[in-house]
Parts: sequence; C-alpha cells; structure tokens
Amino acid sequence: MDKLDLAKTYKTYYKSGTEPELVGFGEAPYLTIAGQGDPNGERFAQAAAALYAAAYGTKALGKAHGTDFMVPKLEGLWWVESDKPALEVPRQEWRWKLLIRMPDFVTKALAAKAREKTALKKKELGDIAHVAYETMAEGLCVQMLHVGPYETEPETVERMHAYMEVRRLVQNGLHHEIYLTDPRKTPPSGWKTILRFPVEQRDLS
Repeated sequence: MDKLDLAKTYKTYYKSGTEPELVGFGEAPYLTIAGQGDPNGERFAQAAAALYAAAYGTKALGKAHGTDFMVPKLEGLWWVESDKPALEVPRQEWRWKLLIRMPDFVTKALAAKAREKTALKKKELGDIAHVAYETMAEGLCVQMLHVGPYETEPETVERMHAYMEVRRLVQNGLHHEIYLTDPRKTPPSGWKTILRFPVEQRDLS
C-alpha cells in the first residue's frame, strides 16, 4: 500500500525560503482544535496531544480502508481579541486554533468515526471530543521561513510586512504558523517555522 506524504505532494505548502514570497492555496481538509492561553501552558499541551491522537486515529482507520498517509506537521492559527498588538496582550489571553492537514480522501464521516474510536482508547485525553473536521482555503498568501526561537518571530514578521507594503497588500486572515521542527528535539536556534498571512490587494479608492 502506498503511503501518501503531503509534504512531498504539496511542496509549496510545507516549504518556504528565508525571503518573503507570494503563494496561493486552495481548499483543504484539516483536523482542528481551538483554545485560549499561553502556548507554553498545560491547556495548549493537552490540546496538541488530543489533536495528534485524533490524527493518528484517522490515519489508522484510513489504512484499514486501504488509504494510508503520513501524519503531517502541526500548524497553528493565532489571534487576540484586542485592539492592542498581539505581543502587548497577556499570553493567557492569546487565542489559537491548532491544525493538522488531512488528505483529500479523509471525509468528515471518517474523521468523526476515527475520533470516536480514539476517544475510547485514549480516555485520558478528554480534549479529543473537541477535535473538529474543517476545510479551509486561504487563497493568496505571503509566507516566509523563520529560523530560530519563536520569540524572534517579530523580526521575520516585520520583513513580511515590508514586502506587503511595497506590493500594496494587506492581511485579510489569521496569522498562520507551520512547525517544521520538533522543539523537544532541536535547540531553539534551529527551529524552523513557516509564517503565513492571507492577503489581498489594498483598496486604493
């Protein structure tokens, strides 16, 4: 049985250079879980564990039906409900939605069945009940690879904003991150994160 690797199939989605670039993405299915709080906190860790468990449960059920795939990288959408810049808002007020992309052959019904089976096996992960199946189409985006600790992301974001300003683009979606490295296995200096902003042409009228 062939095992689908989304990172190889959708190279632009999971790969970016260290300079800002303009890319486009169509609709794709995801498993998601939303929450609020410090990304270094227990709530975030529990949500991530539940999402991964559901993803591997979906993989196992798909394989039983003849369609196998590699579970891809964790992603996150980030925002705050405040007029202040995000970094000026207390981390416990940060809002996030964690995502793991699914192959197109994973349906809502298959994901729901896998979630139910996984919840019975992983009763200690109560957050599995909150994992959802969603589709998302970000369209036109500016993205860039950030190398280093998360705390230095503002430097990369500033370069992305400068790129957008020259091209008269404005952000029209949530701050999106794709975590290419496991922070438990890699020192902060080597962390690689794709930063992505959905954008549109600025209205000059």
